Amino acid sequence: MKKFLLSFVSLSFVLADKPITAKDIINLEYISQPVINIGGTRIAYVKIVPPSKNSKSRSSFREVWVTDVDGLNQRKFTSIPNNSWSPQWTPDGNLSFLSLRKAHHKSTQIYTIPTDGGEAFPLTNHQNGIGSYKWSPNGRWIAFTSRDDESPETKKMKKDGYDMIVMGKEQLYNRLWIYDIETKSHETIFRQDLNVSSFEWSEDSKFIVFQAAEKVDTDTEYLESSLYLVKTPSGNPRKIAETPGKLSSMSLSPNSEQLAYLGATSYNDPLAQSIYVHNIKSGKSKLITPGFKESFVNVDWIDDQTVIGLSQRGTKTVLSTIFLANNLAEDVFNQNDVLAPDEIISSFSFHRYTKQLVVTANSRKNPNELYVGLYNSKKMKRITFSNPALSNIKLSKQESISWKARDGKTIQGVLTYPLVYRDGKTYPLILQIHGGPEGVSQDGWNTRPTYPVQLLAANGYFILEPNYRGSAGRGVEFSKADHDDLGGEEFIDVLQGIDNLIKKGFVDENQIGTGGWSYGGYFSALAATKYSSRFKASMVGAGLTNMISFIGTTDIPYEMSVVHWNQWWFDNQQLHWDRSPMSHINKAKTPTLIIHGMRDVRVHPEQGMELWQALKIKNVETEFVLYPREPHGLLERPHQLDYMNRLVDWYKKYVK
Repeated sequence: MKKFLLSFVSLSFVLADKPITAKDIINLEYISQPVINIGGTRIAYVKIVPPSKNSKSRSSFREVWVTDVDGLNQRKFTSIPNNSWSPQWTPDGNLSFLSLRKAHHKSTQIYTIPTDGGEAFPLTNHQNGIGSYKWSPNGRWIAFTSRDDESPETKKMKKDGYDMIVMGKEQLYNRLWIYDIETKSHETIFRQDLNVSSFEWSEDSKFIVFQAAEKVDTDTEYLESSLYLVKTPSGNPRKIAETPGKLSSMSLSPNSEQLAYLGATSYNDPLAQSIYVHNIKSGKSKLITPGFKESFVNVDWIDDQTVIGLSQRGTKTVLSTIFLANNLAEDVFNQNDVLAPDEIISSFSFHRYTKQLVVTANSRKNPNELYVGLYNSKKMKRITFSNPALSNIKLSKQESISWKARDGKTIQGVLTYPLVYRDGKTYPLILQIHGGPEGVSQDGWNTRPTYPVQLLAANGYFILEPNYRGSAGRGVEFSKADHDDLGGEEFIDVLQGIDNLIKKGFVDENQIGTGGWSYGGYFSALAATKYSSRFKASMVGAGLTNMISFIGTTDIPYEMSVVHWNQWWFDNQQLHWDRSPMSHINKAKTPTLIIHGMRDVRVHPEQGMELWQALKIKNVETEFVLYPREPHGLLERPHQLDYMNRLVDWYKKYVK
């Protein structure tokens, strides 16, 4: 008996120290889309879960759950295999949500379900389906978006074989509709051709503010969207503000007299990262975060004079308020940090009546979970624990670091240590470079299928995630610091980060690999060609390899050229070719794994093929993996598993 107990204890100890695996990563659960009820007592949220063992699904599912604000009475309201998302509280205290249930309708519809038990019931029956929706504050209507369908004539022609695609001609608008709860009927709020991306109700339900573009294409939606106002239930929309460049989150003040929104400071601002306040009556907008060294990602109101915003500040996140006092100087605004936790906040909402903050956040030890706390208490209580299996997994040490760029700028990043680390010993290094270039690596849960940081650390590597110039989190000036110089000093920032680790005695300079997706894939392609002498292996994930042909095949030629480059390739051909990995193919010696989704419209697979063909001709070790059905990233679990295992094997073969 004593021998049996000893064996059991030993087994438990081993299990508690097991390293993370690729299967562990694809089986993680995540919390998103929390919404608190009118009384401030219950929260509905979405849990993203893996499919069951017997499921034929290749992707994760979304379920709607409800919990009390203290974390008690957590209950699942929808179940797989039905995907359900975007929960909202109905005026009578029940739940509504979006779901695609083909037994009822071929398209996504709004469903309701009683919170005291019962089955989900379809509320809408819209022919083209629902994209997003919001209840009016008075409970009389639901505003929703729906994309146009092809005309019957077009469908018939396609059926008869006339299925030609004329690029740029098809304009299927995402329109704003209204559903009348009493008459159970729906109609468009206006007839004007506007491609709607987001909208907000006024508190009195008399009007809606929305963001829309006049044409249907990605670049136009990103860069040419404007702010409009329309009366409800029907009216003619009017543009209320001229906004240069990108737009993002917005919120009407409690009295509906002001609109806070995130916008760009200029057409070539890489991010809608600054807070503006627009006076509905006067039609004037004011920038209230001038020169702030952070990137705002969400905005709301505490009261009619106080805006609250979520920002990325370096490798961390902060919730802060800005007081709009009339007696302050024109460009002076009082900012106060409300919450600056160790966790990384990914979303927040403020409940005005109970003064509660509802937050989703992740940490170095766990993916997104649900937190609740009182505004101004500076404390948050975690109320969901979605991944108990992580308690049996040993995770690597992780920290924020900084170093000096060649021109003196401070560059930041996140460093993850090898799982088994000993002071004084050097280790191989793998770069995991974010995309964008206006992305950012944060010091929270940094492991996902396309960036399996903890998996690589478990295999004995240091992992550096550099936030080179051009990244988010440091304000407008920093995010524009790579203008007219893509692939130039921003890449040197990364090399300086490597040198910093070598000087500290952490990293063996002869054992360095790199990898990344999209713009991070571009960096890794540069590493494998122009800077090949420094890298033993590279992984180019959905990366651009030829700056000139890329502009001819991407869905964002304007964003890439006007916003990121700040110039067109045909106005500076030599520079754009020099910053293309393909132009340095004669220097390439680095074994390169090239990964691409076959349905990628952001970075066409031909970009990977160009590099693969050239490396083959030059007799450089290379492998080109195309994943069917995948867009700009990997969504299907078998593909995610294959990629992670393939990545680990590639680095093991060529870096160690």
